[in-house]
Amino acid sequence: MKIGVPREIKPQENRIGLTPESVKTLTSHGHEVLIENNGGYEAGFDNDQYKIVGAKIVDKAEDIFNDAEIIVKVKEPLSNEVKMIRENQIIFTYLHLAAAKELTQGLINSKSVCIAYETVTDKNGRLPLLAPMSAVAGRMSVQAGAHCLEKNQKGRGVLLGGAPGGEPAEVVILGGGVVGENAAIIATGMKANVHIVDKSEARLNQLSEIFGDKITPQLSNKVDLEKLVSNCDLLVGGVLIPGAEAPKLITKKMIKNMKRGSVIVDVAIDQGGCVETSKPTTHAEPTFIVDDVVHYCVANMPGGVPRTSTIALNNATLPFLTKLANDGYNKTLKNDSNFLAGLNVYKGQVTYKAVADAFGHTYFDAKQLLN
Repeated sequence: MKIGVPREIKPQENRIGLTPESVKTLTSHGHEVLIENNGGYEAGFDNDQYKIVGAKIVDKAEDIFNDAEIIVKVKEPLSNEVKMIRENQIIFTYLHLAAAKELTQGLINSKSVCIAYETVTDKNGRLPLLAPMSAVAGRMSVQAGAHCLEKNQKGRGVLLGGAPGGEPAEVVILGGGVVGENAAIIATGMKANVHIVDKSEARLNQLSEIFGDKITPQLSNKVDLEKLVSNCDLLVGGVLIPGAEAPKLITKKMIKNMKRGSVIVDVAIDQGGCVETSKPTTHAEPTFIVDDVVHYCVANMPGGVPRTSTIALNNATLPFLTKLANDGYNKTLKNDSNFLAGLNVYKGQVTYKAVADAFGHTYFDAKQLLN
């Protein structure tokens, strides 16, 4: 099968869909891989590294979209890319469609086969292709938040871990999933006072076993969230409803009651954000201020560490891509219900219910469409 990897064109997005090592695996299975010229350069992978393992370097993205049967990306296709997608072409990337009405319609119109990394599941109901980037984003969230708390970034002028004679900062993490756990790894490592809010008592017990008394677990239906948020210095939003728009847990009223110069890092921004005042930002201009509260809402946080992120992502996606290329989408999706969960749009039909519900589209059962 012919697999195409265009260069990412989202602002400040330097990851790439495949590493040279992944290309080597795919070419060893007899597949042809097209890499856009210098597509991996900013992630530390140059053209020669791809050529050595059998990839063909292509000058223009248009040629990749024209020739490839599978398009492998990192971020969702932008409008210029959507126009190039062909009928029956397989798109394998992060899509986050529940927060992207125009993209959803564009993919419907293309009549392509769109498989989203973020909704592929495993036998335990977890999200194996979302997890590596959630881990990176979780760790980066505290790193970014600590920087934003500095006075020259318009923050409170607070050091997360405090200092002799100075109290450590208060960090509140919403969601105890992969983002939340990884945010806690960094926040506790920096000696902050860390609160983790989650709706699952079982999950909070797991986190307590991991972190001990370094965290304060809080059940969402029992905590006074407004009070907790008003006392914090750094708020990390890591809530997730798979494939659906994130719930707005933090209201404008709560923002008004936060400390002047406190910081919000809304990791859920890819799915619309869990903070009512959030809006997507970029690595070039990552923050804005509402009611004296610094908001960091970069929609592709792991893109800031493209080499680490690309390698971590490929470790997760390569087995799925190899199966998809070896067996074709029909056989692969029919035989693997976890992979089938990643199918969001199929030849003009929406096959992920949360996406259909978000925009009033008719939902179609993917199993029935494939039969």
